[in-house]
Amino acid sequence: MHSDELKALFDQQAAGYDTQWAKMAPMRDALHYLLESVFAELPEDARILCVGVGTGAEMAHLAGKFPRWRFTAVEPSGAMLDVCRRRAEAEGFTSRCNFHEGYLDSLPAGQLHDAATCFLVSQFILEPEARSAFFREIADRLKPGGILASSDLASDTGSPEYAALLRTWLQLMASGGVTPEGLERMRHAYARDVAVLPPEHVASIIRSGGFDTPVRFFQAGLIHAWYSRRASPEAV
Repeated sequence: MHSDELKALFDQQAAGYDTQWAKMAPMRDALHYLLESVFAELPEDARILCVGVGTGAEMAHLAGKFPRWRFTAVEPSGAMLDVCRRRAEAEGFTSRCNFHEGYLDSLPAGQLHDAATCFLVSQFILEPEARSAFFREIADRLKPGGILASSDLASDTGSPEYAALLRTWLQLMASGGVTPEGLERMRHAYARDVAVLPPEHVASIIRSGGFDTPVRFFQAGLIHAWYSRRASPEAV
């Protein structure tokens, strides 16, 4: 799926996105809870880059826990970013946010960030070289040693384990309200439009994008999450 098609898809889903995935909140909440520990050593006035921020769930969580942190919200879907902005207004942290509609390559240069989040974003970049370059763009926006927390769908799609796990995953989606037609679209999308790779391959791509060895700190079903630090220039 090309970037314009993906943007249009999320534009269409924005208004009901949070409601649609409300039953999946336990997984999201567990990831956010662990994220607090991943970012625990950041300064009290940290700057956080949220890449593909969507409706702003992780940004809102962090804003509530760390009242002096500031955020750069990057999102190509204007409709999703509007929902994110309204969330920030409702929860009272708009003054700590910079909202950027677009991709990282169009984000104006500014202060480097202490950390970044990138949840369920890079999986839509099908070419490994382009995916690595995407992580390189994130690394370039971080201070030396800055922390990236990222998540993506990951599995060895040629293994019996994946076939079994996919059945369980789709059953989970069904219990969350996804229709049979939606499940079938999801199955085809995972085969065609989403780069579902073995976890070690995803970690290798992150590392090739300018980060130290990623540490996997979360898994729920097909979702895996890693944290890693921007590598020193000598290590790249």
